[in-house]
Amino acid sequence: MSRVAGAGTSTHRPITLGLRQNAAQFVLLVAVNALVGGMLGQERVVLPLLATQTFHLGAYTAALTYILAFGVAKAATNYVAGAWSDRYGRKPVLVAGWLVAMPVSLLLISAPSWGWIIAANVLLGISQGLTWSTTVIMKIDLVGPSRRGFAMGLNEAAGYGAVAATALTTGYLAEAYGLRPAPFLLGVAFAALGLGLSTLVVRETRGHARLEAASHVARADGRHDHLHHELSDRQVFTQTSFREPALSSASQAGLVNNLNDGLAWGLFPVLFAAAGLSVGRIGVLAALYPAVWGVGQLFTGALSDRWGRKWFIATGMWVQAVGLALVAAGDAFALWAVAAVLLGIGTAMVYPTLLASIGDVAHPAWRARSVGIYRLWRDGGFAAGALLAGVVADALGERAAVWTVAALTAASGLVVAVRMYETRQQLAAAAELRGAEG
Repeated sequence: MSRVAGAGTSTHRPITLGLRQNAAQFVLLVAVNALVGGMLGQERVVLPLLATQTFHLGAYTAALTYILAFGVAKAATNYVAGAWSDRYGRKPVLVAGWLVAMPVSLLLISAPSWGWIIAANVLLGISQGLTWSTTVIMKIDLVGPSRRGFAMGLNEAAGYGAVAATALTTGYLAEAYGLRPAPFLLGVAFAALGLGLSTLVVRETRGHARLEAASHVARADGRHDHLHHELSDRQVFTQTSFREPALSSASQAGLVNNLNDGLAWGLFPVLFAAAGLSVGRIGVLAALYPAVWGVGQLFTGALSDRWGRKWFIATGMWVQAVGLALVAAGDAFALWAVAAVLLGIGTAMVYPTLLASIGDVAHPAWRARSVGIYRLWRDGGFAAGALLAGVVADALGERAAVWTVAALTAASGLVVAVRMYETRQQLAAAAELRGAEG
């Protein structure tokens, strides 16, 4: 692994790329991202029920406004988080995100009207954009090019494993003690611990990205020769969003993935409650999906390092579409549990692999910005999902909304299959060699 004397760190430690060489900081960042996920998980079960039972919001569109607010705020913040990480460093952005998170749970506990809930979710979206984006960027910085999929698998497993555990816990807390304040006290503790760790223990990783940029080797196939390191912000946005086939394919798949997650977050608890399920059983279903998603990423990210990114992503989108179809067709806990498992498996195949593919293609000099732009599109899916699910559910019912999103998810997988190339360089080179020998 490459090494350089540690310019760019206050303690002048040698900067070395690699998971083993940076194990302590990597594990710390995994723990920090689990706390980030916990902040999101505190809402998964309780907020949809607050909307209908406490604030008496009858229209799905109105009930889903908090997801729209969260998605817009997070998506926009993802974009600036990447740019600010390049300009000011990763750690200051991470700490700022936790500062923004501090009042969120207190607002959810004390909110006298739905407008306060929306305001809390704007703050949560800003916080998640700053903290989650930065932990992703920092882990990519630390591990170097060889194990990006594994690194992203661990990162996303920690985050969404915490979403699942917190959703399950808050479901039981809500059933035992009511919808407020008990479930949200977890968020108060998560924010305080996250801020303390990020301020006192996490170290800056921008020097690792500079080291990788200095030793960056172009692809053997010449595919990225036009994506040299001197790209403006506008060029990075255009390449990531529209022009570069792999980057833009990943961006649209990320958007659709979180579109269906926004649907699951906002409509599934309401659909399950209408079928007569208890709050505890709704909590189990709400936790099962991100639990399988979280644990699955421990394996899928590493497997994409070995087997490649493209078909993991396409197949994962199709598995999600099947899971959504089962939710739309089902009417019992057991079938919905199977659907939640399929949704979790499909999302686990997609989530770390999309981030790893961005890391494969984007040059280290502008990779943080590209990650931010990808996450802009991906988390914009929350807002798109809230709007689409709300409008279709109001007009045609919850199940029609789920069928609609299932069809969009299947179509997104088809786009990846047709447009995306394999981004894992060694695999792409090996495939070309086999073709030449044939």
